[in-house]
Amino acid sequence: MKRFLLHITALLFCCNSFGQIHEIGVFLGGSNYIGDVGPMDYFAPNETAIGAIYKWNRSKRHSWRFSYNQATISSYDGDSKAPNRIQRDFRFKNSIKEFTAGLEFNFLEFDLHQSDFVITPYVHSGLSVFIYDEIYILNKESHEDYQASSFAIPMTLGVKAKIADRLILGFETGARYTFTDNLDGSNPKNDNFKTLRFGDLNNKDWYIFTGFTLTYTFGQNPCFCADK
Repeated sequence: MKRFLLHITALLFCCNSFGQIHEIGVFLGGSNYIGDVGPMDYFAPNETAIGAIYKWNRSKRHSWRFSYNQATISSYDGDSKAPNRIQRDFRFKNSIKEFTAGLEFNFLEFDLHQSDFVITPYVHSGLSVFIYDEIYILNKESHEDYQASSFAIPMTLGVKAKIADRLILGFETGARYTFTDNLDGSNPKNDNFKTLRFGDLNNKDWYIFTGFTLTYTFGQNPCFCADK
C-alpha cells in the first residue's frame, strides 16, 4: 500500500509539473484609437505596436496568457469624415505601455503535440493595466502634462496555426475598452485645463492592436512519465 501511494504521488507530481506546454514569443503589428479626435474607424492601424507574449496551455482548448505591449496612438481631425471635426482640426499623439493577464479560448482543439498541421480561431479576454500620458490640447496640438495609469478590458479575436514543429503563427485584432477618457486630450484630469475639455465626456476611449504573433513552444508531453 505504501509503495502504491508513493507511485500515485509521483504520478500526480509528474503530471502537475510537466503536464503543461508553454509558449513564448512576440507580437508585431499596428495600433489605432477611437475617441473624440479624428476618424471613427474601428480597425485602421496607423502606428506601430510591438510586444511579448507568454502562454501556459492548460488544455487543448484554453491557456493562461500574459503579455506586454507598447505602441504609439495618434489621430487627426482632418482624417475624419465628420465636418465639425474637420473644421476643428485637432491632432494628438500618446504612448501606451500595457501589461495584460487573461484567458485564451480555442474554438477547435489545438494539440501542440500533433506532428501535422493544426489551426484554430480563438478569443481572448482578461484585464489590462497600462501607462499613458495625461495630455491636453492647446493651439490644436497635444501637450504632455504628466504620466498616468489606468485599466482596460481586452477583447481579442484571432486565428493561429502550427507552422513548424515548435512554431505557432497567429493573426489577431484586440480592442481595449479603457477606463479613461483622456487618451486624446479631450478630458484632462488637471482642473487647470478644464476650459480645454471637449467632446463627449461620458464615453471612454478605446485603443486597438492588430497584427501577428509568433510563439515558440516548449515543455513536455502531459504525464510523459506515466509510460515509464
